[in-house]
Amino acid sequence: MNLYIRYFDKEILVYSVEEALDFLRSIPEVDITPSMEKDIREFASNDMFFPKRYKVRPRVYFIMIKTTAQNMDDFKQKKAVRPMVPGMNDRRDLIASVTTKLTEIREGWYEGSLDFKRVVMVPNTGKHEYRDTHFEVRCKAVSGMDCYNRMVEYLRQRVDARSQFPSAKGKNFKFSYLGRWKEECDL
Repeated sequence: MNLYIRYFDKEILVYSVEEALDFLRSIPEVDITPSMEKDIREFASNDMFFPKRYKVRPRVYFIMIKTTAQNMDDFKQKKAVRPMVPGMNDRRDLIASVTTKLTEIREGWYEGSLDFKRVVMVPNTGKHEYRDTHFEVRCKAVSGMDCYNRMVEYLRQRVDARSQFPSAKGKNFKFSYLGRWKEECDL
C-alpha cells in the first residue's frame, strides 16, 4: 500500500512509512512527535482506506491518503481507486433483500414484534420519560410492511403521541409469515 501526502503545495507519493516520515521531517513547519509517528505507522498498517489529516498548528493540517497507485500520475488520474471491500456488496445485497422481503405481497397472517420508545409519566415526579417497550402481535396483512403499518397505527391510537417508532427496515422490527388461513397458524 502506498501513501500520498500533501502539505499545501508540497506533495509526494511514497511506498513506505519510513519514506513518509522522511518527507514530513524535511518540512520545517511539521514537527513529528513520537505519538504522531506511532499514529502514522498505525494508519499505514490498518485496512481502512479513509484519508487522514494531521494537525500542524491551529487550522493547518497535512493530509495522508492510502492508495494502490504506483506513481503520481496514476493517483492524480484516479486510476488506482480503492478496491471494493467484499463485505460492502454483501451489505447492500442484505439491505436489498430486507426491503424486498418487507414489501413482498403475501396475503395471510403475520406475527410481528416491535421495540419502540414509549413515553410514560413517572408518578413520583409528574415528568415524562422514554421507556423501551416490546410489542408483539398476530395480524392479518398483505405484506411485512402492511403488518408494520397496522402495528404502528394501532399503537399510535393507544400511546402518547411523543412515542418514537423505529423504521420497518431496522433491527427493532421483526416479522414472520404464519400462513394464509387462521387454522394453519394455530392462533
